[in-house]
Amino acid sequence: MLSTIDTAIGKRYRRAKKRLARRWLLARMPKNGVCAEIGVYEGKFSERIVNYTQPKQLHLIDPWHFEESEDYKKSFYGGETGGGQRKMDERFEHVKAMFGPQIADGSVVVHRCESGKAAPEFPDGHFDWVYLDGNHLYEFVLEDLHKFLPKVRPGGYICGDDYHDRPVWFEAGVKRAVDEFVSQGKAKPVFFRGDQFVLRV
Repeated sequence: MLSTIDTAIGKRYRRAKKRLARRWLLARMPKNGVCAEIGVYEGKFSERIVNYTQPKQLHLIDPWHFEESEDYKKSFYGGETGGGQRKMDERFEHVKAMFGPQIADGSVVVHRCESGKAAPEFPDGHFDWVYLDGNHLYEFVLEDLHKFLPKVRPGGYICGDDYHDRPVWFEAGVKRAVDEFVSQGKAKPVFFRGDQFVLRV
């Protein structure tokens, strides 16, 4: 059995690896493009998207809804980590304040809704790239992949987080959905690195 110290070191290593992979990913995304992040939470990665890619327009999509179901008790938006609906509302207000100037000039647009409901708002071929980090359960990841596929221009990218086999609360739902999506020929894999995936449309 791993000690607490070993577990902590492992978590720090994975976080560092993820940060590097995300930086690598952002360095390869189109600059001054139109993009979307699905699953915003506190907006930390959103800020990196703005700083690294200087998007013409970034759409932030998240319901900021606290999930009371036991299925979500270990997720960021359920259980102790989620902190209740009031805490989720505070995160939403924090993100709006963080991007106040960009929201005012239209370069950042916030959509407080589920990704499946947001997708029909956009015309086909609208995005240069989309980053998926929303609900990690298999059926929701697969839904995001299918609904946002036509919204990305030919040659654009669908990217995302937590592509791995580790048994956490969502039971590797991301990897299962992405692998199935690729196997059906919906998009071509570009790379998988540090829990990140990039597919070309």
